[in-house]
Formats: sequence, C-alpha cells, structure tokens
Amino acid sequence: MQRRHFLQATAAMTLAAAGIARAQGAWPQKPIRLVVPFPPGGGTDTTSRLVAEKLTLTDHWTLVVDNKPGAGGNIGLDTVAKSAPDGYTIGMGQAANLAINPALYPKMPFDPLKDFTPVAGLAEQPVVLVVRQDSPLRTLADFVKAARARNGDMGIAQAGNGTVGHLAGEMLARRAGVRVLQVPYKGAGPAMTDLLGGQVDAYFGNTVSVMPQLSAGKIRALAVTSAKRLPSLPAVPTVAEQGFAGFEATTWLGLVGPAGLPANVTERLGAATIKVLARPDVQQKLAQEGSVPTPQTAAQFGAHIRAEHAKWGALIREAQIRLT
Repeated sequence: MQRRHFLQATAAMTLAAAGIARAQGAWPQKPIRLVVPFPPGGGTDTTSRLVAEKLTLTDHWTLVVDNKPGAGGNIGLDTVAKSAPDGYTIGMGQAANLAINPALYPKMPFDPLKDFTPVAGLAEQPVVLVVRQDSPLRTLADFVKAARARNGDMGIAQAGNGTVGHLAGEMLARRAGVRVLQVPYKGAGPAMTDLLGGQVDAYFGNTVSVMPQLSAGKIRALAVTSAKRLPSLPAVPTVAEQGFAGFEATTWLGLVGPAGLPANVTERLGAATIKVLARPDVQQKLAQEGSVPTPQTAAQFGAHIRAEHAKWGALIREAQIRLT
C-alpha cells in the first residue's frame, strides 16, 4: 500500500513538472506588457509602439504598451527590474536610464548592469537642437550668441533629467562657455508642447520626437548631434561642423527584461525583434523618424550597455555635471 501511494505521488509530481515545462515552452500564453519609461508622443514611445505593433502582427503575440514616465526613465525601468522574470513584463531600455542616470543620480532604484536581462538592441537616435519657426535664431552660432547675452536665462527644454538631450545641452553649454537654463519635462511630448507654446526658447530632443513638427514647418532645426549629417535632415549641419569638433551625443534603445529571464524567452523575443527590424517597412519608418536600426543580439546588446555605462559615467564625472 505504501509503495503504491509512493508511486502515485511520484507520478503526480512528474506530470506536474511536465505541465510546467510545457507551459514554459509555450510562452507566451497571455499578453506581454511592454513598459515604456516615457510618456506617449515622444521618441521612445513612438519606436516602442512600432515594434510592439509589428511583433503582434508577425508573431501573433499581444504586446500591451504601458507608459510609466518619470525620473529620467528610472520609474518605468524600476517596474521592470522588480517584475517576475516570467517573460510577461519587458521594458524599453535607453541610454538615459541604463548608462547616464547611474552617474547623475545620487541613488538609483536599480543596478543597470545586474537587475536586467538584455534582450535585443533596436535603434540609435541623435539629438536635434530645434527652435520655433518664428524664432530669430537661425544657426547654432546665433544660439550661442543669444545664450551668452542672456547669461543663464535661455530656457532649453529636455525630455527629462538624464536623457541624452539633457546631457547634450550641458555639453554644448560647457564647450561654448555659456550658461543656459535646463528645463526638464516628463517626456518629449510635454517638452515639445511648451516649445511651441513659447514657454521655452529651444529644445534638445531626439529625432523621433521632433520630426513631425519639422515636417509641419512649426519648428526649425539648428544642429544635429550625430557625427555625420542625417539622411533624413541633409540640410541640417552637425554641432561638430559648426565649431565644436568631436561633439557627438546619440541615444539608443533596446529591450530588456528582469534579471533571471528564462533563456528560451530571451532567445525567442530577441530573434523576433531582430526579424522585425529587418522588415523594409520598419526600416523605412525608422529612417523617416531619423532613427538608425541597430539590431543586436542579447549578448551584443549587453556588451553595448556595459560600454555606454562606462563611457557616459566617465564623461559626467570628468565634466562634473550634476542635477539641479
């Protein structure tokens, strides 16, 4: 009798384990939450929704975008870091929250190198310095001259403390020897709204967030922060071309999950994302937004995060850039 009970119990445990294994292998069995650490309407949000849409269409998964802005992207990524590593919560990592913020913020809610599983690199986006169409500023030299005359009173919008736009503004001010008023927002959408409304003089925003208003003729671009001119903005000179040799500041995006994400989930999600980035319609859309696709495997994206973390950290410490 005891032997029969033992065998029955063993068989039940075996079936349960097999059921768990089948469930894990069949991922996903429910919608996947994609946490975007910036509000709707900005560059990170736009690219995130594009990828979510194409993954839903091509792989028949359901990705639900969940915007959680604040603290330069820290709030949203902290949600991902503290989520169960079951493949049903992933996040859109960015240069700001994974590489820059750790050197800017005195205390971080997560460790960018330990608390996440890199999944796939997506795209790079340079930053564009823009003003309203009716602004008297027409060149970067005009901007520097006005900033010098106003001595700290010229307001530059940025999508949040720790974003590449924030850092680009600080770098330019230091290189030009001028003072500016950094005005942080909870994302690109609110920053653009206040630029158009006249509450700030200029905006250092990524290409995705400024392209619609540039196309509509409501704003004018003075400079891009990439090493070379953008194919989508061929008439806009780089910052480096306009007297600041070597100036370059580019943001990047990529998918991450919580630490301990199962290998099979990481591999499937990463492979599907890279496949989406190879689609001609996706490449065309990204090019229109001023983005450059950078498909990277989990290992490649992880190495990129570590390299950028070291690069931006060293720059911030050397330049003694602080949050105000």
